[in-house]
Amino acid sequence: MKKVLRLAAVGDLHCKLSSTGSFAPLFKRVHEHADALLLCGDLTDYGLVEEARVLTNELKEVVDQMPVIAVLGNHDYQSGKQLEIQDLLSDHGIILLDGNCYEICGVGFTGTKGFGGGFKKRGLQAWGEDAIKAFVEESRLEAMKLESSLARLDSTGRVVLLHYSPIRDTLIGESPEIFPFLGSSFLEEALNRHPVSVVFHGHSHGGSPEGYTSRQIPVYNVSLSLMRRLFSEEAPYRLFQIEIESTECFPDRIQEEVKDV
Repeated sequence: MKKVLRLAAVGDLHCKLSSTGSFAPLFKRVHEHADALLLCGDLTDYGLVEEARVLTNELKEVVDQMPVIAVLGNHDYQSGKQLEIQDLLSDHGIILLDGNCYEICGVGFTGTKGFGGGFKKRGLQAWGEDAIKAFVEESRLEAMKLESSLARLDSTGRVVLLHYSPIRDTLIGESPEIFPFLGSSFLEEALNRHPVSVVFHGHSHGGSPEGYTSRQIPVYNVSLSLMRRLFSEEAPYRLFQIEIESTECFPDRIQEEVKDV
């Protein structure tokens, strides 16, 4: 029998001040099926520290039982409190990825928020007004951050968390007019230059569940609203298993090692 690390991934929780009691049952169910929980951005609804505090209370039990790894999304930036949100989540045991790396049982995790810009030949180019150039530069910087972190990983298994999509295929179902605001091919280019096992992203509530980069890296859209349509209210998350060399890291459920950038 293969030895595997079981991952549960979901994004776009949009935790509100009124969300007390809404997510704890979901997270309790995760513990029954997975060894780690991955959160793909838009953890809060308006980017308020108070919303993040509600979420940490909802996550309290699962954080004590397994690693919870997350990236922020665009909603988490809405109120300009993203650094405070990061600090709060970290203080409550949630591992935040923003170009840094984390390892569980020999499996490496990295990620970043990402940004928009569009895909392939129809992607936005740094031409014209300063505002357009700044938009493209932000997208490039997020992709460079991702590539730098992937280059640091020496794990055989590599898992990437994003909020914005690296490919167009997982956006099918959304209005094509908003595709440029849902992801960027710069992220795909960064992924394709490294041996990545799997990618999870959110942001696209009405998109498609899965696709592949041009180098056949599997990409999963795990937006909560999409997961609820595909699966159920009781278990609205994507389960994924990744093979590991040994289960010796599981005596206390897992053994963890942080790699600082």
